[in-house]
Amino acid sequence: MQLTFASYNIHKAVGTDRRRDADRILRVLHEVDADIIALQEVDRRIGDRATVLSRAAIDDTHWRVVEVARRPRSIGWHGNALLVRREFEIVEGEALELPTLEPRGAACGEILVNGKALRIIGTHLDLSGLRRRDQIRALLDRTQACDRGLPTVIMGDFNQWGRQTGAMREFDGGWQVVTPGRSYPSRQPIATLDRIVATEHWRCLDAQVHHTALSAVASDHLPVTARLELINS
Repeated sequence: MQLTFASYNIHKAVGTDRRRDADRILRVLHEVDADIIALQEVDRRIGDRATVLSRAAIDDTHWRVVEVARRPRSIGWHGNALLVRREFEIVEGEALELPTLEPRGAACGEILVNGKALRIIGTHLDLSGLRRRDQIRALLDRTQACDRGLPTVIMGDFNQWGRQTGAMREFDGGWQVVTPGRSYPSRQPIATLDRIVATEHWRCLDAQVHHTALSAVASDHLPVTARLELINS
């Protein structure tokens, strides 16, 4: 089984032209056309934390939301949201707390694809290296606590410049870190902040940064993708 995973920090739908345009973000998602998508900065950070991608607009796509929100107008948790193709069965969604001094968290979902149970996590880590380490450890502890051996993929904006340095060293013992390439800032990317990390159940067949005329202006980050094949379930 092969699936395309994508991670995209949409910057609250505010593009490099300083315009908020949710429809433009959705057009980028259609360009990417991934099976499973982790979004960051999808909800506003003030007030009722309303989403910038309306549920009605998502209903017109071939994805649906993994429910983790704790606020009625949100589709995520601390800005993290998960979208999956409509034909996939969503078993459950969960909002995860992460250790931090500022609001951070992760969206976690269990889904069934062709009868196979998979765990997906979307997150946006801290700017502080020490906090990033603590947050990655918390995510790893969460997956180990489940103790079901589910094939797992963690995606997001890791805020880590080095490919295999700093907090990324916490991923060992069978985890594989896929860094598709430079994704920030979107017009002239120099930093590899966005990553997709998978358990040993997966083989990475392809990974890339989705850099088009539209994605270069829709957000300050570019989407990253990885095509993974399930080899051991």
